[in-house]
Amino acid sequence: MTRRPTILIVEDEKNTREGLERALSRNYQTLLADSGERALQALDETPADIILSDLRLPGMNGLTLIKRALAHDSQPICILLTAYGSIESAVEAMKAGAYDFMTKPVNLDQLELVLQRALRSRQLESENKSLRTQLDDKFGLSAIIGQTPVMEELYTVIRQVAPSRATVLIQGESGTGKELVANAIHGLSPRARGPFIAVHCAALPPTLLESELFGHEKGAFTGAVERRRGRFELAEGGTLFLDEISEIDPSTQVKLLRVLEERKFERVGGQETLETDIRLITATNRDLRQLAQAGKFRQDLFFRLNVVTITAPPLRDRVNDIPLLTRRFMAEFARENNKPIDDITSEALNALMAYAWPGNVRELRNAIERMIVMAHGAKLTVHDLPGIIREQTQGAPSLGIKPTASIRDGNRQMIIAALETAGGNRTKAARQLGISRRTLHRKLHEFGLPARTPRSQA
Repeated sequence: MTRRPTILIVEDEKNTREGLERALSRNYQTLLADSGERALQALDETPADIILSDLRLPGMNGLTLIKRALAHDSQPICILLTAYGSIESAVEAMKAGAYDFMTKPVNLDQLELVLQRALRSRQLESENKSLRTQLDDKFGLSAIIGQTPVMEELYTVIRQVAPSRATVLIQGESGTGKELVANAIHGLSPRARGPFIAVHCAALPPTLLESELFGHEKGAFTGAVERRRGRFELAEGGTLFLDEISEIDPSTQVKLLRVLEERKFERVGGQETLETDIRLITATNRDLRQLAQAGKFRQDLFFRLNVVTITAPPLRDRVNDIPLLTRRFMAEFARENNKPIDDITSEALNALMAYAWPGNVRELRNAIERMIVMAHGAKLTVHDLPGIIREQTQGAPSLGIKPTASIRDGNRQMIIAALETAGGNRTKAARQLGISRRTLHRKLHEFGLPARTPRSQA
């Protein structure tokens, strides 16, 4: 059974208060209060969807009540009633955050229309917020794991670049998560509802890559038995991500340059000129500027691609993220393989932090998966480490990882660190952690942590 919306009626005049209750109780759960102070007490006990309040109240007036109510966790819709209607009062009420303003005596039919419109607006806002959360969870910053300064800088750049139309070049070694960065930019952009199409250029020979990008007409070459749409068409209205852009051949570079300059192209073997509306993001693990200067990549194309450059940092530059990454991968692969492993020894974690990780985060992820699959106990130890990591980290100095490195302890320490970095600001800390503010509040309660964590706390 669908829950009826709750309306808190705040009116000091008894007959009006009870009259409104009788009129609204058929379709709504009703709460009553005869003052602003009692209204806030009622709101603490039972969250309301809507507050319907008189402007003139004993003690706290309706405008002050609205300001206090909107700061409440439930953030109710606020509608003011007054027998002293004026333009000035209406403007002041709307500035304070009121949804609407009605004069007394109240027209009940008009009131019902206002209430229904307000609830529809609230539902739409909730659905949009849920969709944004889902998009962020799937494509946004929550997919990128890290809290070190270089990662905080990366998050800042992503958030700044995402809303723009700028072409982005992502540089970084193999395994640093360049596609995750591209996905985050897309997911936080106005194109988030459109497709995200990825092409790994190094995996395709030149002739096939051209057809893959631009499509081809039937009979364009041997084996072209029907018309095929290319990735530029499939990415229409969204984002096209070209990984290892340095590997494309000169003829494809020319076509790509034309698309960036004119937003037009033809399918292979076709005569029809097609227009495209895509955002282009490219990535490379090579120095594209150096290649352009050496004549191995078109300079004019490089300048077109290099509007905004983002560097995905190697794992060796963010060693302190390794415990966080390790725990995230442990939880993922323990769940996938149905293995009750939720802990790792400090010795094993120190070894992971001492290793050079030439394959970066991808190599770490693969190593944790292997360790989970091959482990016999409920805790990962140095004996579960891949042989090359054991060999290269023997005798490595301790990096200060405490023995209490369980998933729960790790999450608790992670939340404390985020709060310290954010100066106790829960909204900023939640954003750093990639979770909602409500989830952070629940975790604080779960771990017995204060809402604000002093910077001196360990």
